[in-house]
Amino acid sequence: MSNIKLFQDKKIRSIWNDEEEQWYFSVVDVVEALTDSPNPRQYWRKMKDRDLKEYELYPFWVQLKMPSSDGKQYSTDCANVKGLFRIIQSIPSPKAEPFKQWLATVGYERMLEIENPELAQERMKELYEKKGYPKDWIDKRLRGIAIRQNLTDEWKKRGITEERDFAILTAEISKATFGMTPAEYKEYKGLTKKTQNLRDHMDDLELIFTMLGERVTTEISEKEQPDTFTKSKKIAKRGGSVAGKAREATEKELGRRVSTPKNFLPKHDNLSIEE
Repeated sequence: MSNIKLFQDKKIRSIWNDEEEQWYFSVVDVVEALTDSPNPRQYWRKMKDRDLKEYELYPFWVQLKMPSSDGKQYSTDCANVKGLFRIIQSIPSPKAEPFKQWLATVGYERMLEIENPELAQERMKELYEKKGYPKDWIDKRLRGIAIRQNLTDEWKKRGITEERDFAILTAEISKATFGMTPAEYKEYKGLTKKTQNLRDHMDDLELIFTMLGERVTTEISEKEQPDTFTKSKKIAKRGGSVAGKAREATEKELGRRVSTPKNFLPKHDNLSIEE
């Protein structure tokens, strides 16, 4: 699970490691937050070029793929909390102590969420409420996140692990449900930023049919247990088709399209919650 956290209005990319049960953070983002450097990558590069034995950096940072500003995944220098403490020692900054406290809070909150998953839902609910979404919409959005997670877990059981493959299967469901791939849907809604989450701009019906397509796909996959990507792709199309037929019937009754080009909150599109 990857997402963006805020430290004093600075974005810190992070990723949760399930096996190690700990967060890894983008070192460049941390450097920028602590130094306000106009070129944090260069700052970090110079730190690495120094006497590595003195700063003992190598054991405490690794490269993990994280999304960049262009929406693509790139190998990024990351460190866990222990590693960041070592790195912070090498950066003279008045923000060092507040940042250490922030790290402790982030780690503690995550441990509580592992013990009680409902806390994670409450945190997401608070984020959406702060962005101005109504509570009934938030309930559907959170349910959609849970359904999506069940689907990706099912795909992983079938040996699908690459993000590109997830994207292809998701596109199959979306195209069968709405007649558009997610990329086409974003263009239809006028969402031009890579960081804009399509589902954050869907209304109730759009979310409902998205959930239907993904839930039916999960049910079919669990029943048939496909052993190849091609079979999973066909199942994704079948699951989406069920939702697509229901959408068409709904449109006939309502006399209008379910898909709408409207952005849900065009003036409040800040950070999206990652799935």
